[in-house]
Amino acid sequence: MNWLDSGIEPHWIWLGLGLLLAIGEMTIPGVFLIWMAGAALITGLFAWFAPAGIAWQVLLFAVLSILFVFTGRRWLRRHPVEAADPQMNHRGARAVGETVVVSQVIAGGQGRVRLGDSEWLAKGPDAEPGTRMRVTGADGVVLLVEHLH
Repeated sequence: MNWLDSGIEPHWIWLGLGLLLAIGEMTIPGVFLIWMAGAALITGLFAWFAPAGIAWQVLLFAVLSILFVFTGRRWLRRHPVEAADPQMNHRGARAVGETVVVSQVIAGGQGRVRLGDSEWLAKGPDAEPGTRMRVTGADGVVLLVEHLH
C-alpha cells in the first residue's frame, strides 16, 4: 500500500523526513531534531527492507524518537560540548590583558579608551588622553582598566 494513496513509497517519506529534520538541526541548532532525524531514517530503512503497515511505522518512529531523545540528553549531560573559545561572544572579556590608550579623559572613574580600531567606555583611575592602560576585566560593555606598571 502506498503512503496515503499518494503513489510515493512510505520509505521515501520517512527518509525525506529524516533529511528535513537533519537540515532543521543544522539550521536551528539545539541538539534535539537530530535524534528525531535518526529515528525517521531508521524507520525509513525499516519500511524499505521490511514493509509494514503505516501504524507500525508511526509507532516505530515514536518509540525510536523518545528513546533517542532521552538517550541523547543523558549522553550530552555526561559529555557536555565544550566551546573552542568560551569568550567568543564576550568581547570585553577577550580584551583582558590588552593595552589600551585613553581617548577621552577618565575622571571620576569613568571615561573612554581606544582598543584596536574601536572605542570603549572605561572605568578606572583618573587618566589623561594618550595614557596607556591595561584592561583588567569587563563589566558588560565597559572595560575595567588600570595604569601600566
